[in-house]
Amino acid sequence: MQLEIRPDPAEVGRARRWARSRIAGSGIAADEPLAETLILLVSELVTNAVVHTGCPAVLRLCLPGTAEEAATVRLEVADTSTRAPVPRCVDGDATGGRGLALVDGLADRWGWTPEGAGKRIWCELDRCEEPRQAATAAFAGGLPVYEGLAFEAV
Repeated sequence: MQLEIRPDPAEVGRARRWARSRIAGSGIAADEPLAETLILLVSELVTNAVVHTGCPAVLRLCLPGTAEEAATVRLEVADTSTRAPVPRCVDGDATGGRGLALVDGLADRWGWTPEGAGKRIWCELDRCEEPRQAATAAFAGGLPVYEGLAFEAV
């Protein structure tokens, strides 16, 4: 399933609402840690695409089919910018620049690949019974810190 995203910051909220509705139909409970982590990842990746590329993008979600399925959830955002994600140094007072560091801390796997005239940034979450430590820390206010580096998709 996919959603086309216009290069407009208001699209981030629309992407979150769309993702929540898809999650609700997938057997993942709204209060399951996986659901909230996935919504946060949608927010970060769509924000990067909208703010840093100025190009339309496509959000894709691959969700498990039933509540009993212990599967991998995959999120992808494809855009038409050929610029690769690059590390950024941010200080403690910066209000941005931590998006991909957050993705790195919350996702089980993530990466990016060139695709045609653009790129695809993806991340995966493994559905399991135990909540992830990184997700628990992030929601408790402790964002991951990586030697002062943050990553931004541009």
